[in-house]
Amino acid sequence: MPTNRTSPVTTEHSTTLAMQGNIDCNDRRQQPYTAQRGDYWVLYNYIPANRQFRCWESVTYTTHADYTFLDNLEPLLERWRGPISLALHAPGTDFNTTLWTVRYLRDCGSQPVADLVTFHVYFPSKHLPKSIPKGSSVFETKYNCSLPPPWVNASTYKSQKKLLYPVNVGRNVAREMASTFYILASDIELYPSPGVIGDFLEMIRRQDAPLRHKNPKVFPLSIFELEANMNLPNDKTELVAMLKNGTAIPFHKKVCPGCHNVPRSKEWLRANATQGGLRVFHIGKRTGYFVHWEPIYIGTHSDPLYDERLSWEGKSDKMTQGYALCVLDYEFQILDNAFLVHKPGIKTLKKDPARAIAAGRTNSLIRKTIFPEMKILYGSRKGCAV
Repeated sequence: MPTNRTSPVTTEHSTTLAMQGNIDCNDRRQQPYTAQRGDYWVLYNYIPANRQFRCWESVTYTTHADYTFLDNLEPLLERWRGPISLALHAPGTDFNTTLWTVRYLRDCGSQPVADLVTFHVYFPSKHLPKSIPKGSSVFETKYNCSLPPPWVNASTYKSQKKLLYPVNVGRNVAREMASTFYILASDIELYPSPGVIGDFLEMIRRQDAPLRHKNPKVFPLSIFELEANMNLPNDKTELVAMLKNGTAIPFHKKVCPGCHNVPRSKEWLRANATQGGLRVFHIGKRTGYFVHWEPIYIGTHSDPLYDERLSWEGKSDKMTQGYALCVLDYEFQILDNAFLVHKPGIKTLKKDPARAIAAGRTNSLIRKTIFPEMKILYGSRKGCAV
């Protein structure tokens, strides 16, 4: 059980005005507002973080979840130590439980959730909660920290009603609300190696040769899985040791190896961890052997958004965005020392008839509708595919 936080907040970000000259951006205020988004209502910046960041001052980790995944927030914050923009799917009665979960994290947690995490909430228009308090009044009632967190033995409204999880609505909401120029759009179960924010901003300040290329660019982080109950590696040296003894493997190796094949991945592992922050190890493209690569990367607000007609259950939810990046001739400037590790526990391929049906529908939607639209909107390029 987490204990009440008493230690001072320490964050990882650039404090030098020199960063302003390297990042051309405008500050964004995290003002709460409510708006429709397709078939969904969204409470943007419903519970804003206490701390506001200048657009050049840090990197925002943008992500999505429902309340049953919020056990990941503290270990994520422990390693990220910077701003997080989090979109929570909370249909029907899940809304109230979601609010109790946020209360638990802010009242009982050991990490600076209140200072660094901005919560957005969204739900289908057909599954509204019965009442919605103002975000400013949510914490008038305190969580009893002697009780377990709400996600323990949870039974969700979403599962009872057999709703799909609109993963890309959450991804886009969290991304669009980030107050910093640079964003790491990721999944909440993926924990970054410590020190990424400061090292990345220093790399931007240096403007190494690859960063001066005219092509649009993003900065992928290699992803790995760990055996259950393993400690998270703190640097690349520890990670490589775990890969050698078999307690770590490349991400989705047993589920979808083609989705996360990273260009020059073997050379990346053989290369010693360099001292002095981050550098671009290799510039990859999403073509050939890597045509179905689904990179997680540090990018900007200029990058294409995700198609909100795609669900988690239907799979392939990032493939169309990857196609847009390929057609737009993005460079994937793979970082040398930075990486992501999934919450410990190796994923294996399991038969799921319901998800197989949803995946079939998604594949048909992409083939018949979305892909033809994308060719009109973005054009085509030899070697690019969904």
